[in-house]
Amino acid sequence: MTTHVRPHSAFQPDRLLFVIGAWLLALIWILPLAYAIWTAFHPSAYETRFTLLAPLTLENFQRAWNAAPFARYFLNTILLVTMVLTAQIVLCSLAAFAFARFEFPGKNILFALVLIQLLVMPDVLLVRNYATMRTLGLVDTILAIGLPYFASGFAIFLLRQTFKTIPRELDDAARVEGCSWLGLLWRVYIPLARPTMLAFGLVSVSHHWNNFIWPLIITSSVETRPLTVGLSIFATTDSGIEWSIITAATLITSAPLLIGFLLFQRQFVQSFMRAGVK
Repeated sequence: MTTHVRPHSAFQPDRLLFVIGAWLLALIWILPLAYAIWTAFHPSAYETRFTLLAPLTLENFQRAWNAAPFARYFLNTILLVTMVLTAQIVLCSLAAFAFARFEFPGKNILFALVLIQLLVMPDVLLVRNYATMRTLGLVDTILAIGLPYFASGFAIFLLRQTFKTIPRELDDAARVEGCSWLGLLWRVYIPLARPTMLAFGLVSVSHHWNNFIWPLIITSSVETRPLTVGLSIFATTDSGIEWSIITAATLITSAPLLIGFLLFQRQFVQSFMRAGVK
C-alpha cells in the first residue's frame, strides 16, 4: 500500500518581494491622498493631530469654493477637455484610416514622421507654440490651450493598429452596398474601434485635465484658466499656509477624476486590455 504525500508549495522569494513592493508602492501613493482627505474634512487645528474623535467639518470646502472662482475654472476645464478630445477623435480617426487602408506616395515616410512626434516632449515646443499662438492672436484663450494637442501621434498610431486588424472583406461588402469611404469609416471602423477609442479618451481627458505648464504660460485671466492653474494661484496667494483650505481645494479639483475612476474602474481596465495599451 502506497501513500501519496502532498508536496508543499516551494517558497518563492521573487513572488514575496513583488507583493511587498506592490504594497509599499500602493502605500506611498495613498498616503498623500489620505492626508489630503484628513485635513480637508477636519478643522485646521487637526492638520497634524491625528485623533480618531476629531470633529468633522465641511467648512474648508465652503471657504475654498468661495475664495476662488472654481465654478469658472471647472467650466473652462470641461470645455477644454471636450474640445481637445472631439478634435483628436475626428482628426486622428481620419488619419489612421488613411494610413491603414489607402496606398499613396510617401505613406511610410509620413507615418514615420507621426511616430517621431511620440519622441518629442511637449515642453520642448513651449516657446514655438507660444509664438505661433501670438501670431494667430489666440493668446489667453481656451482654444490656444488645446490647439497644439488636436493632432495626437499616439492616437493615430493606436487607431491605425486597430483599423488594420479589421478584415478587408467588410470593406468590400460595404463598398458593394454603395457605402462611401467616410460612410465605411463611420459605420464599420469606428464601431469596431470603440474599446480603443474609450481607452485613448480616458488617457486624453486625464492628461488635459491635469495639464499645467502650457496652460500656465498661455493664459492670464480667470476667463481662460483651467483648474490646475487656478488651483496653483489659489494655493500660493489666496489661502496662505492653511493646508486644510488648500487640500479641500485640491480635492474639489481632483474629485471628478477620482469619482470617475472609482465608478468605471472595471471598464477602465477592460478597455486598456482590449486595446492593448501598456
